[in-house]
Amino acid sequence: MRNALFIDGKWTQPVKRGCFAVINPATEEIIHHAPSGTAEDVDAAVAAARKAFDDGPWPRLSGAERGKYLRAIADGIRARRGELARLEVLDNGKPLPEADWDISDAAGCFDFYAGLAEDLDTKGAEPIALADSRFVSKAVKEPVGVAGAIIPWNYPLLMAAWKVAPALAAGCTVILKPSELTSLTALELGAIADEAGLPGGVLNIVTGLGSAAGQAMIDHPGVDKLAFTGSGPVGSKIMAAAARDIKRVSLELGGKSPFIVFDDSDVQRAVEWILFGIFWNQGQVCSATSRVLVQDGIYDRLLGRLVDEAHKIKIGDGLEPGTLLGPLVSKPQYEKVLAAIDRAIADGASVATGGQRASGFSKGYYVEPTVLVGVPLNSDAWREEIFGPVVCVRRFFAEDEAVKLANDSRFGLAAAVMSADEARADRVAAALKSGIVWINCSQPTFTEAPWGGYKQSGIGRELGRWGLENYLETKQITRFTSDEPWGWYIK
Repeated sequence: MRNALFIDGKWTQPVKRGCFAVINPATEEIIHHAPSGTAEDVDAAVAAARKAFDDGPWPRLSGAERGKYLRAIADGIRARRGELARLEVLDNGKPLPEADWDISDAAGCFDFYAGLAEDLDTKGAEPIALADSRFVSKAVKEPVGVAGAIIPWNYPLLMAAWKVAPALAAGCTVILKPSELTSLTALELGAIADEAGLPGGVLNIVTGLGSAAGQAMIDHPGVDKLAFTGSGPVGSKIMAAAARDIKRVSLELGGKSPFIVFDDSDVQRAVEWILFGIFWNQGQVCSATSRVLVQDGIYDRLLGRLVDEAHKIKIGDGLEPGTLLGPLVSKPQYEKVLAAIDRAIADGASVATGGQRASGFSKGYYVEPTVLVGVPLNSDAWREEIFGPVVCVRRFFAEDEAVKLANDSRFGLAAAVMSADEARADRVAAALKSGIVWINCSQPTFTEAPWGGYKQSGIGRELGRWGLENYLETKQITRFTSDEPWGWYIK
């Protein structure tokens, strides 16, 4: 485990020599002390990134040349897949098979953006047709500059890949600030980039508290672009701070995603996708389908099956074989989720299953898979993101009622609909006010497809070509070609 910051291609100690404890959420034991960077370290990282962008070769390399580095990083991640997955479990708490999947996806993300970097060479300039034949014009894409990336703790290495890979592909230089709760694999990414031969200053990694390192990066005038994934309140502060310098921003924020299940659906398949939509990664997923709307005709049967299957989920340390639900990431998160359940009950909700600390554990931040019913529409449990293994299930009767309930939210990240009637599923998908809509499934995520939300779920899109465009500026170049003088002032 690394105990230094990665700045300008070198491992360096924080200026103030600070550190913070890394706690295994399964055991509550301190397993490491990570370096705690501050504003001074962010200054050094921004200076390195600025020099690498303004004076270095990186933005002036061809896309194919940058792609070679990205593919080498992908290969480096794959070569250490088992080690990185185990670190993710120790740091985050998720089950090992989930962590293994995340690491594979992170490698695939670097491969994908290597391909898009190569495509930049072939696309070149886009000619623009003009009404005046005396001029010719073209549009070209250029990297935005120095990008600051602030990532959350729920998918540590994968969220780093979602931001670092497209930024590097575009020709930007990057300062990565991981969550202080899960910094281990981000630092290993620095080592992998170093082994891949990435030039100094192109990728810099500063671990530390959000209030110190994160805030310093948000406020830094040397940063041209901020990319953030996390909570709405923090996203709002970042947007306000970025306004001072008119920094480019992309924000992937919270959600309270609905899942509409019509009564022509196969109950077993519906239950499987409901479980996957809320209990994967302990429900610590911004797109988790935590509001489930079930049509009256199958409501009782589906709820009974859902409760039965939730009881069967094996809870435990993510490194234990067969574990499907690990601990929450931290004590504050654990306490927040239990408090949210208590408030829901006080508001009038009933617990169909779960609702408490999981039994059989003397240590660790374990919460039972929880199904709430009868949740009032104006309660926090129905309207606010809990970010834990808690799902609210509600009965509906008609299609228009379900759509109205689904859209009645300040969030709009994701939504799901299940029906055997393809026309109805398509009709409802079109009516849902969300950036992502799944039909007959929940949570599949593909590097090739755009990711992002409507309303207060964020600004901009990640993944696919849309993710690359986050880090590109468009420049117009227009040439006067006529042999005749312009002749406006000089006749």
